[in-house]
Amino acid sequence: MQRSATAPARQGLDFCAAMHALCTDICRRLPELKHIDMRYVIVSVRRARKPVLHGLQASLTPLRFAGGRRTTRRKGRTWAIQPVRTASGEDALYILSFYLPRFLDQPFEEKLLTVLHELWHISPRFDGDLRRFPGRCHLHSPRQKDYDAWSASLARAYLACHPPPRLLEFLRYSFSELLVLHGEITGVHVQQPKLYLVPRAARQRPG
Repeated sequence: MQRSATAPARQGLDFCAAMHALCTDICRRLPELKHIDMRYVIVSVRRARKPVLHGLQASLTPLRFAGGRRTTRRKGRTWAIQPVRTASGEDALYILSFYLPRFLDQPFEEKLLTVLHELWHISPRFDGDLRRFPGRCHLHSPRQKDYDAWSASLARAYLACHPPPRLLEFLRYSFSELLVLHGEITGVHVQQPKLYLVPRAARQRPG
């Protein structure tokens, strides 16, 4: 089909690049998240299995064990996580995944809250582990409502900083609307890394 001479060419939206730029700006502006270096966080897209609005919107995968350790002991065996490399070839510490189109079909406020929710999961030590709270509910604090309220306060604080509108623009549209605007939506899909058994020889190697 021949394009009209007066119709502007549409440029595809790289969702992962847009989200990475947004998260970088968030972490730069909010003191509570200044420990996060987005160079070591990979943004990934995953396909939502069912075409419904409810369900998992996003997830954060830590690439280290508790305390930032590279290995863990389970039933007398030593295990490690398959390494994941950033675009520059360095070891990544986290994978931040978004489930499309479900995530993009949420209201703007809900999308921004989800982003802050996942970033707040990152350990204050930025060591590849998750933020941990005392007690049984060590990932969301004893009360899920308190965790959600804190995430919402971070979202409000970020908007109060008056970030560049271009960084937030893609969150203001649904998946189908973005397709109309950009023609296509692209993104990197990173497979969830698996655990592997560390050979005894590797455990005994110096250094």
